[in-house]
Amino acid sequence: MTIAIIAHDGKKAEMVGFIKDHTELFQKKSIQLIATGTTGSHLERANLQVEKMRSGPMGGDAQIASRLVEGEIDMVIFFRDPLGKHPHEVDVSMLMRLCDVHNIPLATNHAAALRFIQTL
Repeated sequence: MTIAIIAHDGKKAEMVGFIKDHTELFQKKSIQLIATGTTGSHLERANLQVEKMRSGPMGGDAQIASRLVEGEIDMVIFFRDPLGKHPHEVDVSMLMRLCDVHNIPLATNHAAALRFIQTL
């Protein structure tokens, strides 16, 4: 199973905390993590194995969306900052739309992500 991990700047600390709280699950060999560049760097500093794409504003969201369309991603956890301005909001919307089009589970906050991982 491949899980994409993304977090806006204002949510990166929360994302790292979430992943660390569930490290045992995310370190299983059957689970692969892929992340946008900056989020991936934060996860690496937390001693997690992650494949990093470019940062979101530099095309990382689009790279993850491409993998999703190719059937290579099974779930997306995207801690969005609904109160912040994001120059790449078009990419974020595209990724979320493609999750719907391809029927990929998408958690956009801590509570939804927790429910998703409880099913694993």
